[in-house]
Amino acid sequence: MNTHLPVATTSAAIEVTDMTVAYGDKPVLWDVDLETPPGVLMAVVGPNGAGKTTLIKAILGLVPAAAGQVLIHGKPYHAQRQRVGYVPQRGSVDWDFPTSVLDVVMMGRYGRLGWFRRPGKAERDLAMQALEQVGMAEYAQRQISQLSGGQQQRVFLARALVQDADVYFMDEPFQGVDAMTERAIVDLLKGLRSAGKTVVVVHHDLQTVSEYFDWVTLLNVRCVASGPVSQVFTDENLRKTYGGRIAFVGRANNAEPTPGRISTPAPAIGV
Repeated sequence: MNTHLPVATTSAAIEVTDMTVAYGDKPVLWDVDLETPPGVLMAVVGPNGAGKTTLIKAILGLVPAAAGQVLIHGKPYHAQRQRVGYVPQRGSVDWDFPTSVLDVVMMGRYGRLGWFRRPGKAERDLAMQALEQVGMAEYAQRQISQLSGGQQQRVFLARALVQDADVYFMDEPFQGVDAMTERAIVDLLKGLRSAGKTVVVVHHDLQTVSEYFDWVTLLNVRCVASGPVSQVFTDENLRKTYGGRIAFVGRANNAEPTPGRISTPAPAIGV
């Protein structure tokens, strides 16, 4: 069990109030309240269709919300945009676009440069440092289409690093990567947390939640529970979240999770 806990502060890193998102007449998120303190590594978990990706996109203003308010370190997101980094799902990107690894990473600096200033030596140096952090410096001039899935994910993480954000949102960064890349990503995320950053990760593997994260949000259209893993990652909350579709159940007493068998799958809600 990860025992890292944030230092008490006066304001939340992320505060979501009454967030509701609907596609047509179908609610994808319903009246979600969420408060995440600074300096935590938080997993967002839930079944397919729970609204995990939609939650991140709604916080970032990438999908319209029917209702709700988002504050980043006490101010509206649009006023804090430069303090936020985002790593989308790898599958949502056109990897055939003809550009180099280095250029992709330098794109992470555009928010600070503005679109009318071209990146210079300082930005190039920062990009190379980020590529070194993720073990991809030797691929700087490689076309992104020539990379493996794990290498592409590392490049995305490097692009987020050069943003030098205070809050990071990452949508399934472990999807489709090998064990070595997954360990490298975990080490990188824990390094960000140690530097006082807040990192929110959409995550699917319940078996690694206690190992990788210190904070967790359980989501299924509504927020079932959110807080320290040791307090909210329990059998009861997991059953509420997955509605009978869970194949692996955590323990409430900080012991190792144990496999569970739950029948009667519930229908998915939302997208």
